[in-house]
Amino acid sequence: MRSSRIKADGLGYYHCMSRVVDRRMILGDVEREKFRELMRGAETFCGVRVLTYAILSNHFHILAEVPDRQDVSEADIVVRLPAIYERRVIFEMQSQWTLWRKQGLESLVQADLERLRARMFDVSEFVKTVKQRFSQWYNRREGRVGTLWEDRFKSVMIEPPSHAQRVRQGVGALATMAAYIDLNAVRAGIVSDPKDYRWCGYGEAVAGRKKAREGLSAIFGVENQERWRAVAARYRLMVYAAGTESGLTESGAALRPGLSVEQVEQIVKERGELPLQGVLRCRVRYFSDGVAIGSKEFVDEVFWKHRDNFGPKRTDGARPLRFAAWGGLCAARDLRLTPIAASGG
Repeated sequence: MRSSRIKADGLGYYHCMSRVVDRRMILGDVEREKFRELMRGAETFCGVRVLTYAILSNHFHILAEVPDRQDVSEADIVVRLPAIYERRVIFEMQSQWTLWRKQGLESLVQADLERLRARMFDVSEFVKTVKQRFSQWYNRREGRVGTLWEDRFKSVMIEPPSHAQRVRQGVGALATMAAYIDLNAVRAGIVSDPKDYRWCGYGEAVAGRKKAREGLSAIFGVENQERWRAVAARYRLMVYAAGTESGLTESGAALRPGLSVEQVEQIVKERGELPLQGVLRCRVRYFSDGVAIGSKEFVDEVFWKHRDNFGPKRTDGARPLRFAAWGGLCAARDLRLTPIAASGG
C-alpha cells in the first residue's frame, strides 16, 4: 500500500516530475510544444501557477505554486472551461445542465460543478490533468492505447520563500529548485545556455512570454511585469553561476567557472563538499526523492504533520543535505544511495 502524497494545508510549492513509460524518448519538438500548451491550459483551469518547468525527451519537471482552495462560482467555472475543453464538449456540458434544471434536477448540476471544483487548487489534480490530456492527444495521434507515463508522478514539497531569502538575492529552497529545473537541458548536454532551450521556464521567459516571466518573478516576490529586467538579471546570475563550466558573458566578462564531471565524481567519492554553483549542474536525487526541502524548521514541521508517512523509529524529520554548501537546506529523507550524480535529469 503506497503512502498518501504529502501536501501543504494551504498555499504550497511543489517540484513535480514524471517520466514516459519505459523511459522512451518520444517527446520531440512537436510533442514538447503540445505538452506546454496543455500545461498552460491546466494551469489556468486548476488555478495554480507554474513558476518554472523543463520538458525533456522522456520526462518533465514542473515547479508549481498551489494556492489555498477558494470558492469558485458557476460563472467562473464556465470561464475556465475553455482552458482544457473543446467548445463542443463545453456546449454539451452546458446543454446537459440546462436540461437537468428544466427537469428539476438541480442536484445533478451541483454535483457536476463540485466535480469540476475538486480539480482546482490541488497539485495532484493539476498534474493528473496535464498527463491525461497529453496522453489522450498523443494516443489519438499515434493510434495507440494504454498508459503513456510511469505509474505515479513524484512530488517534493518546497519551503515557501521568505522575505529574508528574497532580500538575499533569492537564495533559498524555491529559487535553488527553480535554477536546478531550468538547468535540465544543460545537464543533458542539449544546450550550453538554458536561455537557448525553448521548453523550459527560463528560455520561455527570455523569449518574452508573459506567463513564464510571471512565474519566475513570483519566486522573488515581484508581481509587476515592469520589474522583469531586474528579476532576469538576478536569476540569470544564479543560473549561469550554477550551470556554466566555462565561457564569457554577453559583455565579454569571464563567467564564474563550474566544475567538470570528473571533478564532481572525485569530490563525491571523497565525501567532500561541492559549491552550490557546481552541484546544480549535477543530478540531485534530493530534489526528486527528498519528500520535502527547506530549512530544518520547515522540514520538521512537515514531518510531524505527516508522521504516518515515515518509519516508526524516526524521531525527527530534517536531514541536512550532503556533499554541497546548501546554505542550511534539509530534506525529509536521508537517501542511502549517493544523492549527487555527475549528470542526468
